[in-house]
Amino acid sequence: MEPSPQLPAVVLLSGGLDSATTLALARERGFAAHALSVDYGQRHRIELEAARRVALSLGAASHRIVRIDLRAIGGSALTADLPVPVGRQAQEMAHEIPSTYVPARNTVLLALALGLAETLGAFDLFIGANAVDYSGYPDCRPEFMAAFQHLANLATKAGVEGTGTFRIHAPLMSWSKAEIITEGVRLGVDFSRTISCYQPDETGRACGQCDSCTLRKAGFAEAQLPDPTRYQV
Repeated sequence: MEPSPQLPAVVLLSGGLDSATTLALARERGFAAHALSVDYGQRHRIELEAARRVALSLGAASHRIVRIDLRAIGGSALTADLPVPVGRQAQEMAHEIPSTYVPARNTVLLALALGLAETLGAFDLFIGANAVDYSGYPDCRPEFMAAFQHLANLATKAGVEGTGTFRIHAPLMSWSKAEIITEGVRLGVDFSRTISCYQPDETGRACGQCDSCTLRKAGFAEAQLPDPTRYQV
């Protein structure tokens, strides 16, 4: 008997530990996971090299990098010449939207993923958004994901014709960073291939002081697992 073909899905892949774990989860759930990374002019575009490594190591069905220029808009420490916050405490991250917030980024990324899904005949989109360790980003909340899913089914040919229903999967939404890391290890994710830092050096060493590095360090410590990240400090 022939095996059932895998359903296609689009997985947004930044090259960080959250999106790597999300890709591994999509693969475990039986999807043919088509990874999509976006070169949007980010300060830390070295993460795209990490995304290539992760897509290859986790068996993505394909990997595309789409280029857009969010530096033309600016407004973020990741897309303009603004300083990246360092040394912030957890309570600050939980109650402030930091300068590393990129205006409408997840809306743009999910729109690109939706476009790719339409061309692939896929109805499942995966994103590694997290509302626990989310550094105050408003587009990492469950309400946003639900609203975009509604939009996807209003704004597409398949949605209008009723040939399928788009689903936004954010499986890490309520997980702690430690839980994400633990699950990633179970799924065989090699976190040494990932980059989370907002301002790594040219060799890929993480700064060790930005919000993302702080959350990553704390996650490995809480999970009681060795942190394979190469830090500058």
